[in-house]
Amino acid sequence: MSAIDDLLALMVRLRDPDTGCPWDRQQTLASIVPHTLEEAYEVADAIERNDPEAIRDELGDLLFQVVFYARIGQEQGHFDFNTIAQGVHDKLIRRHPHVFADQVVHDQATQRATWEAIKAEERSAKAQDASTPVSALADVPTGLPALTRAKKLQSRAARVGFDWNTPQPVVAKIREELAELEQAMAAEPADAEHVAEEMGDLLFACTNLSRHLGVDPEQALRAGNRKFERRFKGLEAVLTQAGETLEAVDFARLEAAYQIAKASDQAPST
Repeated sequence: MSAIDDLLALMVRLRDPDTGCPWDRQQTLASIVPHTLEEAYEVADAIERNDPEAIRDELGDLLFQVVFYARIGQEQGHFDFNTIAQGVHDKLIRRHPHVFADQVVHDQATQRATWEAIKAEERSAKAQDASTPVSALADVPTGLPALTRAKKLQSRAARVGFDWNTPQPVVAKIREELAELEQAMAAEPADAEHVAEEMGDLLFACTNLSRHLGVDPEQALRAGNRKFERRFKGLEAVLTQAGETLEAVDFARLEAAYQIAKASDQAPST
């Protein structure tokens, strides 16, 4: 037996209604979604840390999630691991006519355009009502992280021409959205819902600028989070060396300590 056969057999044992694991037996497709998302982020974290052993382990955990879904689907008579694998195999062949058929592409941009055209045809074929045009934004998953989904929605719109050609108008849009947020903040009486709406518009515009600059917004924010965490720990170290605590100093002192930590900050090499 192959390693994947061993893993599939193990999953059958875990789900056995009589002798399996009580926790594994009671799981559903919906209940393991949070675990799948967590495992995917742990893969990303291991890659960002450039830790090959951790990458291997986390990919194994993520693969197990697929095996888990496959087993539940098989029990329900909907799909199994083989149909999942066959489906993605056939889809990749269909989406790579320049590799598996006689289509010729000369650069990555042309290949990407072909890929997106094939995906658009697939979405049209899936449409329930042939009389209703398929939206260019169809099938963008609502469960994606908000920054990732914003970028994907913007990219879809850009493919049909709804986009600026350069980043400069996007910067102007950010300034416009910031001004509208400031107006909402200054309104009397206060309208928390309006402030939240304007904040969302500002974040959406910032995501659009990130897309125009070729920067993935989710990864950029993750890097920003790591930087802040590293520098805040440096702030704590500055206070500790001075015999001070977070609770005993005011914001001005915290900011001063943060600037010291920032000045000496060096991101770990990868």
